[in-house]
Parts: sequence; C-alpha cells; structure tokens
Amino acid sequence: MTTFLHDSFIVFNRQLRMNLRNPAWVIIGMLQPVLYLLLFGPLLEPVIAQLGGNKYTWFVPGMLVQLGIFGAFFAGFSLIGEWREGVIEAERVTPASRAALLFGRLYRDLLQLLVQALILVGLGLVLGMDFNGAGIVLGVVLTILLGGACAAASNAFALTVKSEDVMAPVINLVMMPVLLLSGILLPMSFGAGWLDRLADFMPIRHVVDAVRGAFFGDYDVSTLGWGVGWTVALFGAAIWWGVSVFRRENA
Repeated sequence: MTTFLHDSFIVFNRQLRMNLRNPAWVIIGMLQPVLYLLLFGPLLEPVIAQLGGNKYTWFVPGMLVQLGIFGAFFAGFSLIGEWREGVIEAERVTPASRAALLFGRLYRDLLQLLVQALILVGLGLVLGMDFNGAGIVLGVVLTILLGGACAAASNAFALTVKSEDVMAPVINLVMMPVLLLSGILLPMSFGAGWLDRLADFMPIRHVVDAVRGAFFGDYDVSTLGWGVGWTVALFGAAIWWGVSVFRRENA
C-alpha cells in the first residue's frame, strides 16, 4: 500500500503540473455548466411551481452531475497524447504499480472536479440556491465518485483505441442519450410516458434524482439507495476496467 501511494502520487504530481501549465481545459470544462446555470436557469421560472422548491436548488444538482460526466469523459484525450509522445512506454519500464498509473491520473481528475464543483455550488448559493450543508456534501461526493468512474472509463477506452478520431464520436454518441434521458435539464416526468419509462433504464437518472433529493434535504431510502448503488457500481466497474487495461498495456 505504501508503494502504491508513493507511485500514484508521483504520477499525480506530474499530471497536476501539466494542468497548471495549461489550465485551458479546466476553464473550458467549468464554463459549460456555469453558462447553463446563468442562461438556462432563469428559463425554469415559469415551470418552477411544477418542479417545486427553488429553481437553483433544483437545477444545480443536475449541473453537478453533468460536470462530473462530461468533464471526466474527456480525460482520456490527454492520455492518448501521452501515449503518442512515449510517456506510457517510459512508465512501462519503471517498477511502478500499474494500478498507480491509473490512480495518479484519477487523483488529478478528482481534484479538478472537486474545485469545479465547489465553484458551481458557490455560484448557485450566490444566485439563491437553498443551503443544505449535509445534502450538498452528499451530492458533491456522489458527483466526484461518478466523475471518477467516467474518468477511469475514459482512460481505459483511450488506451484501448489510441485514437482521438475513434474516441470523439463514441463519446458524443454516449453523451447525447445521457443528457436527454437523465433529467439533468428537465424532469423526465414532463415528457411522454414511454420516454419516462425508458429513462428508468438510464443509471445516471437515478444518480441525478439522488443528488437532487439530497440538495432538497429529501433522503428517501429508495431514491437515495438507487442513486448511491448505481454510483458505487459504475465506479467499481470503471476502476476494474481501467486497472485491467493499464496492466495489459504494461504487461
């Protein structure tokens, strides 16, 4: 364990220095949910009576989940660049733990997501979102775990295909139904019954419902259980896939 932590923090320090030298992707990743919050949030005013509660208390959790998914899904693009430059090959000849090569990168992605999430929540509070300390903490934790799952899957997929031309359309193909069927922007109950039932098969919808419920202080066991369960399951599966790919690549 000591060796694993040592190796993973060496990788993390290198990844963090790379981000600090070129923070453009961090800023770009943050701008999208902020712009949604500023420009789309006010449009919810006419339907807030149907949604219930404060419009930003309803909308910010969805933006948090969107931030965790969409920002983390692009993590693999930098890994493809590192592979092309020979960084992965250089890491392969070191005695570093193969799992640490993935986790070191995940630490960077999770730290970036945490900072972005805190900025988004802070902006929501400034705009009038209701304050529920425990609910906000729980929502941010679920978002970070979900973001970690997406980042691990992105890295695994990137190291499998090793091509931005393959990765970009696949990510777009995955992101579209996630955005439309997860209730991030509007509740699925607003749509047709068949669409609402179809969305029940979208795991991210249950995560969004759990995070949103936590922000409202509603800790319904069923809603929260499904959300936490899917988050943990996705995180575990993605970590297993990521570690397997890194071990195979470095075998």
